[in-house]
Amino acid sequence: MTPPGPVGDRFRRFRERLAAEGADRPDRPPLSADQPPLSDDRSNAASGAAATRGPQVASGAAATSGGDHPNGSGTAASSRRGDLTARRSTEAGGRRGRRRGGGEELRVPEAEFTSYYGRPVLKGPVWKWDIAAYLFTGGLAAGSSLLAAGGQLTGRPALRRAGRVTALAAVSASAVFLVKDLGRPARFHHMLRVAKPTSPMSMGTWILTAYGPAAGVAAIAEAAGVLPRHGLLGLAGRALPPIGHAAGLLAAGTAPALATYTGVLLADTAVPSWHEAYPELPVIFAGSALASGAGVGLLAAPPAQAGPARRMAVAGAALELYGAHRVETRLGLLSEPYRLGRPGRLLRAGRLLTAGGVAGALLGRRSRVVGALSGTALLAASVLTRFGIFYGGVASARDPRYTVVPQRERVEARRTAMDLPADRAVPPAV
Repeated sequence: MTPPGPVGDRFRRFRERLAAEGADRPDRPPLSADQPPLSDDRSNAASGAAATRGPQVASGAAATSGGDHPNGSGTAASSRRGDLTARRSTEAGGRRGRRRGGGEELRVPEAEFTSYYGRPVLKGPVWKWDIAAYLFTGGLAAGSSLLAAGGQLTGRPALRRAGRVTALAAVSASAVFLVKDLGRPARFHHMLRVAKPTSPMSMGTWILTAYGPAAGVAAIAEAAGVLPRHGLLGLAGRALPPIGHAAGLLAAGTAPALATYTGVLLADTAVPSWHEAYPELPVIFAGSALASGAGVGLLAAPPAQAGPARRMAVAGAALELYGAHRVETRLGLLSEPYRLGRPGRLLRAGRLLTAGGVAGALLGRRSRVVGALSGTALLAASVLTRFGIFYGGVASARDPRYTVVPQRERVEARRTAMDLPADRAVPPAV
């Protein structure tokens, strides 16, 4: 007989190890008498292997041992194949069971919106405090022109004079702040080359161009009373009042556009809390302009002539408080920048001063001191409101959460709206 080769030796050793595993377990049947005993070193190796193997390998091998193949090699090989097949089917079944709902569900942790490769998701506005001041002075000029027109039409010279002079001073300050932001005065001139109705910046340039000269002429006309009555200066003094009246009405006609175009300009940007508040920003800025103009009238005019100023204060406060309440409650997540931090403190203080100024204007209508305090409160409230809106938008641009989360909500809403009904989800069979 030919001596067994290397392959036969390996099968024999494998069979001996499997047999040793079966012998070490008390729940397995004893080995048959015709199987040769194992040596000590092989017994130790078999015991170590049995300790590291699963119970399925040993039981499968012991159950199929004792076949008719010489040396039991065929039995060992078939045992090994059967055991591996059983293990694979068991593992696959377990995996399928877990995938279908039997196991623990793995979830990706919520994303933290920080930046995109070290850069913000949205580039914030480059505007500084001078643009916030420009927002206030533009509204103050518009409100003052409306106040002056009211005094002109109702025969209140003190109210008319205060409104015209304040309007010229405010629009001059606006030009200074605007040129400071542009860097060069020529850039304002270059913007007059084009008139684009869909661009708030272009329309604002033309509004300022129409308003500024009219407000200037109306304010200069107030100097007619100090000019001599004779000569060329006397002639100019007699011609200025009617010209000033026409210019004052022209300035008042462009004042609403001047008061609200800055709100449209902010809403036209990609800054989340400005863009989403596009219905409210013009309302807030219109109310703030009226309130600031009313403050000028309460400060400068005697109580007997301050009736139009008090009515302007009530109308402006109503618009401003309504718009501020809307931006703090309607925008969902994007309302947070208007409630938290410095913007929230500025807007809350503005609301308190607005309410106090209106209350003083109505209750202290016979007191010049109370009227002056009320006018100061309304002017301060207008400043705080403009700066609060400005810094609220800047804060929303710095935090990526205010850009990413609303975008995902809009995408999910569109996806839900496009889903078909259940009876149309599956097309009918042809």
